[in-house]
Amino acid sequence: MKTRAGLFFGSFNPIHSGHMMLAAYMLHFTDLNEVWFVVSPHNPLKEKTALLADYHRLELVYRAVDDYPGFRVSDIEFRMPKPSFTIDTLVRLSEKNPGHSFSLICGADSLQSFRKWKNYDQILANYRLLVYPRQHAGTTEFDGHPSVQMVQAPRIEISSSFIRHGIATGRDMRFFLPEKVYRYISDMHFYE
Repeated sequence: MKTRAGLFFGSFNPIHSGHMMLAAYMLHFTDLNEVWFVVSPHNPLKEKTALLADYHRLELVYRAVDDYPGFRVSDIEFRMPKPSFTIDTLVRLSEKNPGHSFSLICGADSLQSFRKWKNYDQILANYRLLVYPRQHAGTTEFDGHPSVQMVQAPRIEISSSFIRHGIATGRDMRFFLPEKVYRYISDMHFYE
């Protein structure tokens, strides 16, 4: 029996309590055995501005996840050609971890641009998408696809850009971040 792992991709700039709540929901309210946080060096569909250095974002994720059972951290994309594409990472992880069956955790807004993803049809043919609700995400052609499972996780409207803006404008953001993440950001004066 393969271990069912959900891959939660992100730049995690920074990782925040919303990410942690969503990952915990996926771990405890779906059939997943593990959730892997895959830290992406650069999303090809996003601007690269205000992106904290790779190793700092990875360290923040390690601090957030700590030793929580069922959570793992992956930096596999740091050693892959840039920009990294989801299909390439999925194939590489599947090759390196034959005892695992991987699903992709993504927001409903990702389905809006899913057709732009490299080899999106190959992803649908070989992997399951666990899709959580996002504000303003309408219907898509992928709704009802056998590989797309809508998960009714609580809608958490906290974003990394909100966190960065709050820190930059001197707001106290400690309750939006895991404690060890907040401490590291404060000590390093990130986003100020």
